[in-house]
Amino acid sequence: MTNWQSKWLRIDYVKGSRRFSNLCWACILLCGAIGFLLVGLSSYIGKDLIPMLSSEQIIFIPQGIVMCFYGIAGFFFGLSLWCTIFWDVGSGYNLFDKREGIFSIFRWGFPGSNRRICIRFVMKDIQAVRSEIREGFYPRRILSLKMRSRKDVPLTRIGEDSTLKEMEEKAAEIARFLRVSIEGF
Repeated sequence: MTNWQSKWLRIDYVKGSRRFSNLCWACILLCGAIGFLLVGLSSYIGKDLIPMLSSEQIIFIPQGIVMCFYGIAGFFFGLSLWCTIFWDVGSGYNLFDKREGIFSIFRWGFPGSNRRICIRFVMKDIQAVRSEIREGFYPRRILSLKMRSRKDVPLTRIGEDSTLKEMEEKAAEIARFLRVSIEGF
């Protein structure tokens, strides 16, 4: 999604759990779980349910039961990941409104009474745009707003894969719009 900005209003869209990597993991997890379950059931009935996988050497007690358990557990984990992708948990937007003097964070959560998560802040409390960049095996790049008498408010997802140049450009655009300084670069 693209961002939108006018003289008085800025909207930054945040991508949720509908990512290619989550789709791949959900498919792999679900296929693997069904494979485990079918091999476990094959050892119980004594007939191969998957022609390519022989279950002759697998005794139902204890290996077949354990494979069935792993298959059922993996199936439910895969199903929960598919539900998270379907509901697009974590998606939303950051809204900066200069006329109202309000900064809002909106995110979609899991279904229920708290599905819509909306947090509002007064823009006068924003001191700076802050970036936390750690390189290494698990790189961490987080863009946040430094607030008066509060913790920093994150603007990006934790697992967001963005380059250093993209982070700098986004921080500069937000700081220019809010007319605050940038910290952490």
